[in-house]
Formats: sequence, C-alpha cells, structure tokens
Amino acid sequence: MTIHSPTINDTSSSVALVTGGARGVGKGIVHCLLNAGWRVIVADVLKAESEALLSPDIIEYVCTDISNEEQVANLFEHIKSVYSNLNGVVNNAAIANPYTGTMETLALEEWQRFIDTNLTGTFLVSRAAIPLLQASRGAIVNIASTRWQQSEPHCEAYAATKGGVVAMTHALALSLSGQVRVNCISPGWIATDHNNLSPSDHHQHPAGRVGRPEDIGNMVEFLLSEKGSFITGQNLVIDGGMTKKMIYDE
Repeated sequence: MTIHSPTINDTSSSVALVTGGARGVGKGIVHCLLNAGWRVIVADVLKAESEALLSPDIIEYVCTDISNEEQVANLFEHIKSVYSNLNGVVNNAAIANPYTGTMETLALEEWQRFIDTNLTGTFLVSRAAIPLLQASRGAIVNIASTRWQQSEPHCEAYAATKGGVVAMTHALALSLSGQVRVNCISPGWIATDHNNLSPSDHHQHPAGRVGRPEDIGNMVEFLLSEKGSFITGQNLVIDGGMTKKMIYDE
C-alpha cells in the first residue's frame, strides 16, 4: 500500500475519506470538501493523478483497490493510526465506462469486475468505516447513477451495480439509524471538459447545461455536514432535470 501523508499538525478539522478521488466527479468532490474546510483522504488506484492533488496538511493519498478486502483493511488501520476522527466517507470509486457489449457476449469475468468494484467495494469501505463513523456521529454518501432507473443498451452490469448501491443505501441507513446517516447521490451527465460539448448537449437539459463535478461535490459536502443532519436513507438525483423529461423519437 502506497501512502503519501501530509504532516498531521491540526486534528481539529473534520476528516473525510473519498474513494476514487483522483479525477472526474471524485476530484470535484475532493475540491468542494477542501473549500469547506475538510481534511481529505483520497483512496484510489490512480497513483499519478492522486499525487497531483496533494497539498500540505490537508490531503493524504493512500493507494487502495477498494475491491480488495485486505487493502481496504490496511487503509482503515492506517486511518485509525493517524487520525483522531473520521467524520465522513464518500463511496465514489467505480468503473466509469458503463458499456460492456451485448448480454450474450458479456463474460462472467467482466460482470464480476463491475460487481467487485462498484458494489462490493462500496460494501467493504462502508463496513470498515462504521465503527469510526459511529464514534464521530458521521455520515456516508454513496455515488450511484441515474442509470439505476434508466438505461441505454448494453449497460446491464453497470446498471445492476448502481441499483445495488441505491438499495444498500436505504438498508444501511435503517441499520445505522440514530448513529450514522447514509445517503446516495445519483448523478446524470457530469462532464469534466465542457470545451468538447455542443450547444445541443447543454440545451437538452431542463437546467440549461450539462453537469459539472462541483454540482455533485457541493451536494456531498451538504450531506456530510450538519446542514444535512435531517437527511438519511435518501437517493438524490442530480441530473439537470433529465429524468423528468419526456423524450420521443422525431
């Protein structure tokens, strides 16, 4: 396990773990938490991208494959040895490309890869975090997708895992009732490079634009903070209104 640690000289800040925080939506979540004063631990397999995020005293990177039970256990042993508290966990790490080809050609190995990362990884991290979050009265935010309720062809494995994340969220929220709040965000189209988008890409969204990583990051920060203290067991869809839009072939 590769660890890049800041100098821990201020234990007063709230601490959050963000899995898959090196790029994309995860990177946006990290920046929003930092702007709100959180200390952030990034767990990711993308070493170079994660190291580029490092900033003295406020970000730590731990190279972790969340689908590996031993690596997750090592991650949390490290957290317990270094930090006096853990206040939030963001289960964001996932296989991003949802397309696998037809169901008839989908290999069991590929199906299992989606399950192991997107669903089992969320389970392993949440399970390991529970004692620390119970002690801090903290919160978990899981990142799912609007594909749990709507699909394109040939995305069965991805959709199944994101549906599982949504279901796990409300189940765990009830199991940890009064101890740890657990919520889920289902993003729609979130673009990291708006320069490659066309006007029609934006205009098809009722909100008038394609989403940005900070749209998700700001909601994550809200849900982890005291501002979201009356919210648990929920799946919040952030998609610019697309799942409410009637679309017909023309």
